[in-house]
Amino acid sequence: MEPVFEFGLTVTRWLQQNYPQLTGFMSLVSNLGRFEFYLALVPLVYWCLDKQAGKYMAYLLAVSNIVVEMLKHTFRGPRPFWLDPDVGLGFEDSYGVPSGHSQTAVVVYLFVGYWLRRGWVWLLCLLMIFFMGLSRVYLGVHFVHDVLAGYLVGLILMLGFLVWMRYFRERFLNRILGQRLLSVTVVPLFFGAIYAIIRLIIGQPDLTVSWVAYIETAERASIENIASALGILAGLGIGFILEASRVYFTVGGPVSKRVLRYVLGMVITLIIWRGLALVLPDDPLWLALPLRALRYGMAGIWVAYYAPIVFVRLKLAETSAGPDAKLKISDGNIMRG
Repeated sequence: MEPVFEFGLTVTRWLQQNYPQLTGFMSLVSNLGRFEFYLALVPLVYWCLDKQAGKYMAYLLAVSNIVVEMLKHTFRGPRPFWLDPDVGLGFEDSYGVPSGHSQTAVVVYLFVGYWLRRGWVWLLCLLMIFFMGLSRVYLGVHFVHDVLAGYLVGLILMLGFLVWMRYFRERFLNRILGQRLLSVTVVPLFFGAIYAIIRLIIGQPDLTVSWVAYIETAERASIENIASALGILAGLGIGFILEASRVYFTVGGPVSKRVLRYVLGMVITLIIWRGLALVLPDDPLWLALPLRALRYGMAGIWVAYYAPIVFVRLKLAETSAGPDAKLKISDGNIMRG
């Protein structure tokens, strides 16, 4: 067994043996890093609290999601409980490195700190990042190096976001609708092309490893997760651009209206996301994958675009005076007014 794996197993065993009373707490923290939690959180921010923050959080999460899934399939790392079933207090069917929970925690909680900019908020965010990584090691679903890799990739993504905000955001907003739509359509196509190239380079998995029993499931999970990530990235991107140019709803209003719009929006989101999953086929894969991408894409564009339309028409949300970006012609150039 490689030393890095043995070290990770030693840390997990030590944590479980010396702090068995933390199992419930670590499971709770870990569950706060699941897709379902962010599916509930992001629409809450976007529909009810801060529209711009919700947009950035959602798209940043979508990009982070596809990056981590691509890296997982590229490195094809095992999980601790694949090597020692006794440490498995949790279960995951995808590959291990980097830790998606840890990477997403860095992206989300650093964004929250950047958004709210309060000392106590930063402290809570940093604690959540730390405990998210610790929980994954404690539960035996990630090695220490998986968590550290997730932290590093998350930091790189946040740095990229800050660079985009400072140097490219205004330039993007100043583009005409067609150009912005083309941009957000190209992004998932770009990631899809990169993933296809990676698949060609890495070839088939090594079937001589000791965790070979988990490989078939992990391979399928990776492909399915990539399809999901591409779908939601495309749906959110297109939806946000259309909303900013046609709907421009506002998040204000009485608490009762905010609660109603959130409940209504989430009910339909769940119908699209889980309801369609019950009727769409899982096999053959060549059919299931595009349908899976379509399902996640529909959920994304509903959250970003169609839900705000419904809220406005049902008088659950108001609209602002005009679109987020107003364009004018000045000295032969398109400028933002």
